[in-house]
Amino acid sequence: MADTHILTQTDAAERARLLHVDSYDVALDLTAGDKTFISRSLVRFNCTEPGADSFIEIAAENIRSATLNGVALDTGTYTRQTGIALPGLAAENELEVVAECRYSSSGQGLHRMTDRADGESYLYSQFEVSDAQQMYACFDQPDLKAHFTLTVTMPEHWRAISNMPADSESVEDGAKTVVFQKAPRMSTYITALCAGPYHEVTTEHDGITLGLYCRQSMKQYLEPDPVFEITRQGFDHFHEAFGVRYPLPKYDQVFAPEYNMGAMENFGCVTIAESSYLFRSQVTDFEREQLANVILHEMAHMWFGDLVTMRWWDDLWLNESFAEWASHWANVEATRYSGAWTTFLSLRKNWGYRQDQLPTTHPVYTAMPDVEAVATNFDGITYAKGASILKQLVAYVGIEPFKQGLSDYFQKHQWGNATFDDLLGALEAASGRELREFADTWLATAGVSTLRPELTVDDDGVYTGFAVLQEVSPDYPTLRTHRIGVGLYNLVDGRLVRTDRVEIDVTGERTEVPELVGRTRPDVLLLNDDDLTYCKLRLDPESMANVVTHITAFTDSLPRALCWTAAWDMLRDGELAARDYLRMAFAGLPGETDINLVATAQRQLPTALSYADPAVTAELREELARTARRIMSDATPGGDLQRSWARTFAGAARSDEDLATLRGWLEGTGVPEGLAIDTDMRWGLVVGLVALGALPESAVDAELARDDTADGERLSLIARAAVPTAQAKAEAWQRITEEDDLPNYARRSLLTGFYHPDQLELLRPYVGRFLEAVPRVWERLATEQAIEFISLGYPRVVIDSSTLEATDAWLGDPAHTGAMRRGVLEGRDDIARALRARARDAQAG
Repeated sequence: MADTHILTQTDAAERARLLHVDSYDVALDLTAGDKTFISRSLVRFNCTEPGADSFIEIAAENIRSATLNGVALDTGTYTRQTGIALPGLAAENELEVVAECRYSSSGQGLHRMTDRADGESYLYSQFEVSDAQQMYACFDQPDLKAHFTLTVTMPEHWRAISNMPADSESVEDGAKTVVFQKAPRMSTYITALCAGPYHEVTTEHDGITLGLYCRQSMKQYLEPDPVFEITRQGFDHFHEAFGVRYPLPKYDQVFAPEYNMGAMENFGCVTIAESSYLFRSQVTDFEREQLANVILHEMAHMWFGDLVTMRWWDDLWLNESFAEWASHWANVEATRYSGAWTTFLSLRKNWGYRQDQLPTTHPVYTAMPDVEAVATNFDGITYAKGASILKQLVAYVGIEPFKQGLSDYFQKHQWGNATFDDLLGALEAASGRELREFADTWLATAGVSTLRPELTVDDDGVYTGFAVLQEVSPDYPTLRTHRIGVGLYNLVDGRLVRTDRVEIDVTGERTEVPELVGRTRPDVLLLNDDDLTYCKLRLDPESMANVVTHITAFTDSLPRALCWTAAWDMLRDGELAARDYLRMAFAGLPGETDINLVATAQRQLPTALSYADPAVTAELREELARTARRIMSDATPGGDLQRSWARTFAGAARSDEDLATLRGWLEGTGVPEGLAIDTDMRWGLVVGLVALGALPESAVDAELARDDTADGERLSLIARAAVPTAQAKAEAWQRITEEDDLPNYARRSLLTGFYHPDQLELLRPYVGRFLEAVPRVWERLATEQAIEFISLGYPRVVIDSSTLEATDAWLGDPAHTGAMRRGVLEGRDDIARALRARARDAQAG
């Protein structure tokens, strides 16, 4: 399916054994037009077995010339999938490839977008996992590092940003040529180029030049001060913690338009999703903390991944789990976001728990046979579960030995490649502890344990017996050792205060806890207090009853997050009826003041509604709308809670009165004091009202005329796909599945708006149409885009046994093999889980 070479681990290992790459000199001419550019690559490399054959990747429209050691190569059999054959290598080799390459519209390779606000074009590169070959000829694997020198010729008014600072600039015939300084050894996937008339803001910290960039039409929204503040705090923290300085002379962060993911850790030239993190409208502290986390995550990669790089992608988690852990750790230790571990639990760890219960779960460390397999594993296990296990490892060895081990690892392997064994050895040497068993138990096995209290109490309320039960899936039966806290909380003057705590090791299926025998039963008993281990937890019935009534009485946000997470797990597992979960939310959320907990719960409420018996869904949604409107009205004008609950009210509103209120907001009437009906809020209202038939489709045209920008166009596509007519759905689906050159941001936007829970009759035919389209789309789109189509396109809102039956028939077809099955399997699991939850809720009625 792919339009680039699919490198296998076997071929990569053989090529790494054979070759040592010294340098790339890459010259790009970006003045040839808006479709293609000219790429000249001069590659110098050695071969340990003179006379051997190899190959080099380049994904070009055509090869103009290819010369190896002064001899022209036969490129007549060249394809983007095979690359260029390199026969009869010498001990020392020089390869020159001149090619015409195509700009990308998929967000992979060298992406080009044209800003509808001013007609200017902007480029940025995105090369992970193996798309550097779309810009220049290279040995596109992480363990063939090389020095990299880039020369770019471009329109005179453009600015170019790469891994290193510019060494020289010259102008001739209206074109500017920039030559960048030679870069230290790095992997191809973290080399970078951004070019265009980017707006620039720079400053300096600790000898490092800091740069911040965005489109000219977005510069009014750029807030350099808070971004630079987090950046400075991050560098100070990581320099002290890692014992090795950031090695490059500058550090740039570029807000990239039409971006596929959150951000990318290009060495010294980080790209960040503009649409997610360059705020055009008022946002809450929840969004600002997420931006801080992204900044610190990518900065941590300068050490984990860039300075020391995994040898092959089976150690992808070494990059992502460590950056995930380090970013939250730095947020807590070095920034104003001291509650970041609460956010990690409620948001990121829940992502890991969900992923780990899907039929496609896998160990944190997992084999990657080829680069296509890698793209499917940028998931909650690689990020959140891995980070959770690292948090446990830090607690086990101690933070100071852990930091010493990291420092030793970075110093020993800097500019090279390493494996987890290398890191584990460094941590063992620094801590004096044996860690192999821990690693095997936690990193090499899949699945999540559930810890449940088993207790007996006498007539005086004293524990006469206490044990912790560990339950595991029969498919993943590993019983792990969990170091957990057990917190005893009691109501004191209306507050739930921790009055006692014991710390124990849970092993096997049943662990007796004699430390608790003889103690008075508390109002709430909380397993995994302080969130020390990676597990799902359960509360005993009495504790759960008190939590439902008094969850906001906890004096700290972390136990509240643990209780919300436990309730969410119980809902997903069919142990708690959806109506009971929602009523707990209606009772507890009005008093919750932590915006991160509120925002996470609000994201979960639509799923909770979908788990309810359809006979009561409308009633529960109406209660949610009333609750949200009441909290919004009582909140501080202009504050985070007011804005957050206004969005929730808008999403739940269905009555004529509520819809009229929302239309009034668009017209400037009846707006609550302090609530900003700004660009993003307006689009949210338009999308929601159009989807419900409460505004005509012409309202989308009017809003786009009001916000005629790239973001406006993106949001208008979401709105058009949400229009509740058969014609609108057919037109959107045709674009999604048939337009191969549709920019990826456009396909994503159409898919985002396509499925709406109030449009079931319109959407039922698309169960079959989606399944029919999967193999066709998989063949035509690049891996990342095809994966996204399956993930967003699966009809999860059509919660019906017929959806399961159609999916099972598709999965039973032996022609539907390989990675494309994964998203379909995960969609099927969501439907099956929702049906079980609905059955449980119906029983509760």
